[in-house]
Amino acid sequence: MTRTAFLFPGQGARRAGMGRDLLAGRPELADRYYLEADRLLGIPLSWACLHGPDGPLREAPVSQPAVLLTSLVTLDVLRSRGAEPDVVVGHSLGAYTALVAAGALDWTDALWLVRLRGELVAAADDRVPGRMAALWGLPLAAAARLCAEARLATGETVETANDGEGGRVVVSGQLRAVAHVLDAAGAAGIRATGLSVGAALHSSLMRETEAEFGEALAATEFRDPVVPVVCGSTGEFLTTGTAARESLRGELSRPVRWAAAADRMAALDVTRFVEVGPGRTLGGLLRRLDPKARVHATGTAAQLSLTTAALAA
Repeated sequence: MTRTAFLFPGQGARRAGMGRDLLAGRPELADRYYLEADRLLGIPLSWACLHGPDGPLREAPVSQPAVLLTSLVTLDVLRSRGAEPDVVVGHSLGAYTALVAAGALDWTDALWLVRLRGELVAAADDRVPGRMAALWGLPLAAAARLCAEARLATGETVETANDGEGGRVVVSGQLRAVAHVLDAAGAAGIRATGLSVGAALHSSLMRETEAEFGEALAATEFRDPVVPVVCGSTGEFLTTGTAARESLRGELSRPVRWAAAADRMAALDVTRFVEVGPGRTLGGLLRRLDPKARVHATGTAAQLSLTTAALAA
């Protein structure tokens, strides 16, 4: 039997106009999700998603709930066409959407938490400006050495922020330290690119933010998942509401362990993957980890139609 995983992307998947063509085909979702999100958050989030320029979407307090909302609408459309996952997993911010998909968290609570998460991340970046960058084709241990050299040279923090998923190591830290890593990588002929995430996520610089965020998590109801959930920051199963809450408490400062999550899904004999929401980054990472993986996108109405047809076949 073919087993299917739904994958939920993080902040880097955001793009102007995301979800607009999906809503054109399902206008009733405007009231159910977009207008309700505007009311709950008190900001024109629907405009930012559907019509706004890219500028506001670069800001964490907007981009994070915008990506979550777009993924939720996409999930609704998939389910309305009979598509259901055997397992769910989220990358960074996508952990919240995965928990909603698994029935562990109400979508309105997830939206509010993610808005707060974005505000706290932005405040942390104001205190200690940071950035992230990707290094390609470099072993994790070698990337860690570059980070150690950068810390010694600059006196600033920079750390590896993932487990070398698909040959891509992400580093996260303060501005001069990340710049030092990029320069060293370039001098060594290593492909390196800055990421469009304006903060040092998944590094120790986020620990103060997690302490503040913990109070909001403690006040939020979490239920036991009804669909298996793999934690993207540990690679472990989340089987209770308590475990789900605790996974989010440490998620901002822990490295993402996408390769470990992929291994966990492989152990479940998952061979088909649907990236639910904007972007195709997660599908690309999975293909690099397993070239035989069948990956489907849903970022546009056309892609979603192709995906639902493939799932029904």
